[in-house]
Amino acid sequence: QVQLVESGGGLAQPGGSLRLSCAASGIIFNIYDMGWYHQAPGKQRELVAGITSGGRTNYVDSVKGRFTISRDNAKNTVYLQMNSLKPEDTAVYYCNAKLRRLPDLYDYWGQGTQVTVSS
Repeated sequence: QVQLVESGGGLAQPGGSLRLSCAASGIIFNIYDMGWYHQAPGKQRELVAGITSGGRTNYVDSVKGRFTISRDNAKNTVYLQMNSLKPEDTAVYYCNAKLRRLPDLYDYWGQGTQVTVSS
C-alpha cells in the first residue's frame, strides 16, 4: 500500500519560513519523480516544484528564489523549504510521486497539508 504523508504545514507570517516534509512508503522511492503541488480555494491544483529521480529540479516562476525542493532517498522523504512567504502562497500543499513506465503511469498523492500566510 502506497502512502505519502505530508507534515510541516501551518501558519506563518509574511516573510517567514516553513519546511514541508513528505514521507513515502510502499514505493521504490529513488526511482520516482517527486513534486509539490498547491491548491488555493477556487483554483486548480498546480505544480509548485518538482525533483526527478536523478535530482533535477524545476519550479513555477512565482516561487523561484524562495522555495527549494530536495529529497533524501535514504529516508524516502522529499522536502519543500519555503522562505520569504507571501499571502498568495496560502493553499493546501500536496505531495506527489510519479513514475512513467510506458504504457503505465504510477501516480500517487498525499492527503495535503494547509499552509496559511497571514499577519
